[in-house]
Amino acid sequence: MIRYQPPIADLAFALEHVVGYPDIASFPGFEHADLDTVVDLIGQCGDFMAEVVAPTNHSGDVESAHRQPDGSVVTPAGFAEAYRHYVEAGWGSVPLPEEFGGGGFPRTVGLIIQELMTSANMAFALCPLLTQGAIEALLHYGDAGQKRRYLPKMVSGEWTGTMNLTEPQAGSDVGALTTRAVPQPDGSFAITGQKMFITFGDHDMAEQIVHLVLARTPGAPAGTKGISCFIVPKFLVNDDESLGERNSVHTVSLEHKMGIHGAPTCVLSYEEATGYLIGEENLGMRIMFVMMNSARLSVGMQGLAVGERAYQQSLAYAQERRQGLAIGATGADSAIIEFPDVRRMLLTQRASLAALQYLMLLDASYVDRSTHDPNPAARARANEIVGILTPICKSFGSDLGNELTSLALQIHGGMGYIEETGVAQHMRDVRIAAIYEGTNGIQAADLVGRKLGVRGGASVMEFLATMREIGTELAEAGTEFDTIREELDRQFDALEQATQWMLSTGRADPNSVLAGSTPYLRMWGLCTSGWLLARAAVSAPATGDARREESQLVLARFYAEQLLPQCAGLLGAATAGSRDLFALDADQLSGATSRVRH
Repeated sequence: MIRYQPPIADLAFALEHVVGYPDIASFPGFEHADLDTVVDLIGQCGDFMAEVVAPTNHSGDVESAHRQPDGSVVTPAGFAEAYRHYVEAGWGSVPLPEEFGGGGFPRTVGLIIQELMTSANMAFALCPLLTQGAIEALLHYGDAGQKRRYLPKMVSGEWTGTMNLTEPQAGSDVGALTTRAVPQPDGSFAITGQKMFITFGDHDMAEQIVHLVLARTPGAPAGTKGISCFIVPKFLVNDDESLGERNSVHTVSLEHKMGIHGAPTCVLSYEEATGYLIGEENLGMRIMFVMMNSARLSVGMQGLAVGERAYQQSLAYAQERRQGLAIGATGADSAIIEFPDVRRMLLTQRASLAALQYLMLLDASYVDRSTHDPNPAARARANEIVGILTPICKSFGSDLGNELTSLALQIHGGMGYIEETGVAQHMRDVRIAAIYEGTNGIQAADLVGRKLGVRGGASVMEFLATMREIGTELAEAGTEFDTIREELDRQFDALEQATQWMLSTGRADPNSVLAGSTPYLRMWGLCTSGWLLARAAVSAPATGDARREESQLVLARFYAEQLLPQCAGLLGAATAGSRDLFALDADQLSGATSRVRH
């Protein structure tokens, strides 16, 4: 295992030359967040994460969070101390409103802080990530008293937050939840039910945990229309804002998981616990989506962040591990980095990670544009683009997290399969990202079912037209960019063909559209990645850094020639329809009908 090296120079390049951060910094309210200040800030943050948080990653995986005999939950050694330093340094408050003690920096900056922390230790980073989602829900829907009581200490990180959605019988079908919320004479509600998969549902890193819990009030409509959202604190808060008696919420058990062992994933039992309604009754789904949409971009970022950590480790190993003799080499043996297939795996990781970096920051930058651009029309358009990009970021980012950590393990060969090298942890940790906060199949369904039809399809077609504009810049950049331009043009054509098919098929045959939604989303991920790498390549000469210019060109060309062609290959799957998916019954799928009977 090697020391984590925060990629600050790459992040600074992405901000200035790929996603247009200087424009964000010019918006009212962000005057203090100019590019130079931000680069200095993330440099300090990177040092903190590498020195304080990263050393807890492997040890936390080995030790795991655990439940004590008295029912309390303890995180691995070093977590609580690292979290205390994190709160003291103020990193969690940087992108949050100044009104409640935050730094008032853009979401784009906050996402970078999350990335650096996730690369350092994904399990640890989940606690601040979920707290931010709870904060955003309260900012949007909490009343003045709730904001005053809970937000200052949540923004500082002294108190943490959770999302309590899932129940054993419901899974992703949130509308099937049965947790009850009964009104009390004092205006509070008695919350009774059980929630599962609650990340950091209990722990020893903060004195208070603010649970946001979905539940049903008496007589509420069935399904998702009858869900409300409640604040249920671990400890009741007194009128003087000191902590009072323990609320009736308890940890029944901790899940034994494939990865993220340092993060306690709790089954929580609410037994007439005191809760406080957020907003109005039956608005729970709307409030939940504030939390979920915030988290979905962050989850896509997890694929990037853990993939980066695994890549750094595999690159170091490829330079150290000597085995065989490369063609044209002399001596007893060669480092495996000299072999073409290892180079292919390394360059696949490097190019894909660069693309994901640009994609995540682009989405975050549009979040900032949607809230702070002075032009109302620009804000509205930015909000549409966020709607398109978020399911792509979540799904494509987490899928690549799986694939890239697998490549890192492959480069290690047999030693990658041995836990002591540490590379297997990255693969185990990141696997959950494709599942939680809405599985990637749900993201694909959201893309084709909700986002594709915005303004009759005009929204996505305008975005595709914007991506096509890179062709002119590539043509002007020189002949070395020709293959990038030609391949992008071919793949944009394939994506447009798939999009037109989706738009024309959707109303008449929604099952067929859903059947092709996952490969269709992958087409979007590949095309946006190729486009952003091309943008980086044509922008790199402005840095005056010849090595940066060369590397960006090579990454864009490698991606265009060797990875991007997968897009057209998915066209058939995206437009095949649902006939064969439903042609076989369960017995046929099991092969039962083909068994020889005696």
